[in-house]
Amino acid sequence: MLELFITVLASLFSVVNPLGAVPVFLAMTPTYSKAERAHTARNTSIYFILILTVFFLAGTLILSFFGISLSAMRIAGGIVIFLSGFSLLNGKMAESRAVDKKVKHEALEKDDISFSPMAMPLLSGPGSISLLISLYAIHTEWSQRFLIIGVIISLGVIIFLILRSAPYLFRIMGEGGLKALSRIMGFIVMAIGIQYIITGIYDLIRTMQG
Repeated sequence: MLELFITVLASLFSVVNPLGAVPVFLAMTPTYSKAERAHTARNTSIYFILILTVFFLAGTLILSFFGISLSAMRIAGGIVIFLSGFSLLNGKMAESRAVDKKVKHEALEKDDISFSPMAMPLLSGPGSISLLISLYAIHTEWSQRFLIIGVIISLGVIIFLILRSAPYLFRIMGEGGLKALSRIMGFIVMAIGIQYIITGIYDLIRTMQG
């Protein structure tokens, strides 16, 4: 069970890439006090946990409602994850998650950015959602599913700590250091995406043959 926890946490952390969200978070909160940033970080992590937990638990319903097979979800999710990783590799995390200049400008005028655009789509995007839906279908035992929910909660806590420490992380690592880490994460995310595509195609061929 510990191996499953670490494996899922590593995969989800790579896809979500909270460190890559640090410059975006700071850019959207230039006038915030330390207390206001901490409050926003806390709300963002709570929304993140709720969004991903709901999509994780509703995974089977989503697949059955739209008549989507697990193989198709893996292939589509793999492509999304691969493209997300490619964007990270090119230093375009925000743009790949629909957080463009217009969204950033609107965020500066909003009273609360914790739900949108921080929790969604910046942190909990199509890549993480498709990954969790696939994990729900793969792990049929509820003990494993509750463990994955524990991973989501743990990552939410990590996100809170990272965003709360955003000014210090940016000061220590700088934008160049954070971008370098994002590029490393991008390579890992691309590999995860390719693995899901390969697994989806393999399962699809087996289903057609059987």
